[in-house]
Amino acid sequence: MPAGKENKRILAVVTLNMDQVAGGAPIFFARSEEERERIAMYIAKTLDAMVHDLENGTCIIVRH
Repeated sequence: MPAGKENKRILAVVTLNMDQVAGGAPIFFARSEEERERIAMYIAKTLDAMVHDLENGTCIIVRH
């Protein structure tokens, strides 16, 4: 594995679509796009991570 890659990982998922996500990271369900964005930003700030919008109603929070 290249240097630096071992620390990159998905810390959380924030989604509008309960049917599309599963896995080992914590999953947060939002009721609207605005709530999804707000929750994702709060989590990312708290964990010192980045938000990546998958453009399907889901964001992942990743530590780089």
